[in-house]
Amino acid sequence: MGNVRERPAVGLADILVGASLLAIISIAIAWAAHAHPYTAESGRIALTWWHLPLDAAYSWLRMLAAYIISLIFTLIYAYLAAFNPRAEKILLPLLDMLQSIPVLSFLPVVLLAFVALFPGSRIGVNLASIVLIFTGQVWNMVFSVYHGFITIPRDLRESALSLNLSPWQRFRTMELPYAMVGLVWNSMMSWAGGWFFLMAAEMFSLGNRSYQLRGLGSYLQTAANQGRWGAELAGLTALVLVIVLMDQLIWRPLLAWADKFKMEMVEGADRPRSTVLRILRRSLILEWLGRTLWIPLTEWSDRIFSQTLPDIRKSGALNSVAGLLRWLAVAFVVVVAVTALEGALRLLGHLSLAGLEVVVLATLTTLGRVLAALAISVIWTVPVGVFIGLNRKWAARLTPVSQIAASVPATALFPGLVAVLIHMRGGLNVASILLMVLGTQWYILFNVIAGASAIPEDLREATRMFRLTRIKTWTTLILPAIAPFLITGLITAAGGAWNASIVAEYVSFHNHVYTTFGIGSIIARTSQDHSFSVLLLATGILALTVVAINRLIWRRLYDKAVERYSLS
Repeated sequence: MGNVRERPAVGLADILVGASLLAIISIAIAWAAHAHPYTAESGRIALTWWHLPLDAAYSWLRMLAAYIISLIFTLIYAYLAAFNPRAEKILLPLLDMLQSIPVLSFLPVVLLAFVALFPGSRIGVNLASIVLIFTGQVWNMVFSVYHGFITIPRDLRESALSLNLSPWQRFRTMELPYAMVGLVWNSMMSWAGGWFFLMAAEMFSLGNRSYQLRGLGSYLQTAANQGRWGAELAGLTALVLVIVLMDQLIWRPLLAWADKFKMEMVEGADRPRSTVLRILRRSLILEWLGRTLWIPLTEWSDRIFSQTLPDIRKSGALNSVAGLLRWLAVAFVVVVAVTALEGALRLLGHLSLAGLEVVVLATLTTLGRVLAALAISVIWTVPVGVFIGLNRKWAARLTPVSQIAASVPATALFPGLVAVLIHMRGGLNVASILLMVLGTQWYILFNVIAGASAIPEDLREATRMFRLTRIKTWTTLILPAIAPFLITGLITAAGGAWNASIVAEYVSFHNHVYTTFGIGSIIARTSQDHSFSVLLLATGILALTVVAINRLIWRRLYDKAVERYSLS
């Protein structure tokens, strides 16, 4: 008994955790204290390097707020779509349509609404920025969690039923943990998507008014517009530092923590590790918080939600929830139709048949570029993603690199890239495809990594026992295992490519505008010129095109992959 070592009362882990908590609280207070009255023209961006730490903090807090909203939306939306067949028929097509609407099409409505709600206040503009970042983060998270929910093995479902777990207990102990690996990887991708649209979400114009918010996005956009390449490099350096810190302090610990939720009979030799996670596990502060707050909160939630949360999978609750959703959907459609149909018809009434033909042809042209960008992305992301997902040692080295590359907003690089690529054969027509690849390839890569890392170790061990060749291993295990993840990545990447077409087909810097024919350039130009009739038509045709492709091609492929290759 005398050889038992006691844990120190306070250690380095507690000092680091306490200092981090105080720093987060201080940053939040400083941001709130900075919310002084705001006018559109007052947000001038100073390109001085000592402003970069505060700019980075502002952008990170907006990204965090958007991510929290995205996470809540994801869990609710994916749960209803996965476990309510009637709701699924409404929610999945709606999701396809929402992810296809470009950010710039959201901008006028979102900005006018929040500025009207908070006139003369910085709150309205910040909320508009957060909502725009949310639209760039949420969709791939929803698809990933939905995929995790519907691929839960049948034996796990039967075990939960035999234990008589309530819907909330099943969600907390089985469904969410099973989807956790994909959620973490797609959360990383969502932050990368948020950084991609950060420049558009912190600086925007509406009419003759310019709205600018302090942040890295505004800093990079201002530097690019003024041709201040030194300031551009300083802003990118600050962004890379933020991404590296997030990798070390957030994503790597989360990946190591989420690894325990993988289903496998044989434990792999190389488990993901994180020094930060080890420090957190040794912290007496977090242990005390878990004992005094988290465990009682979990027990309280089990008591409350087990009694009040209906099981939407049971027929009565299913019918009532589905009926409620139908009535809400009908009410929403009626309200939108009554308030917007007259104005929409009035706007579209000014368009000619020739204008409609131009928009349709532009959509088909951009579709060709989207397919080319997806093909280029798949060629390299599948082998690289599988290599990273299956090799833990290399994953520790390459994952941070891929996160940095994915998170650096390609829009910040577009002006310089266009200056080089515009002289290529084909000009911006070819360069726009490469620019789309920069913004979409990461959706596929991160989903393939998540799929490969989720392959159970016992199945990999079986391929080694049977001495399968490399080609046979790919055709019998790897490709079937990653198929649902790959298709999920292709769906979100296609949506990202359509969004990226706006900035890839219409590039402005140094007071020069470079465009190529396509639906993206039409939306970008009409948004700048306030040609709302053409903007409405272009956005509507784009949404219909994406929904039709998703329902006729991607969704059918996804359903077949889940049905044939699921572990259930």
